[in-house]
Amino acid sequence: MAKKTNAFVNQCSCVGCGSCEAVCPVGAIKIINGKAYADEKCIACGACVGGCPVQCIEIKEVEFNK
Repeated sequence: MAKKTNAFVNQCSCVGCGSCEAVCPVGAIKIINGKAYADEKCIACGACVGGCPVQCIEIKEVEFNK
């Protein structure tokens, strides 16, 4: 199993304001259908966590099969 740390957005709480997208230094967050999504470019820097006005983003480590 491999591990990756990534930003995860609580879709129920996300208001789609775009604040996280604006502060992401690598362009890993996009607003799609009114909700924020972090893609594989995420470097888990936490900028989006601090930029989210509704506090719906957290950094998590996940395991996945390579």
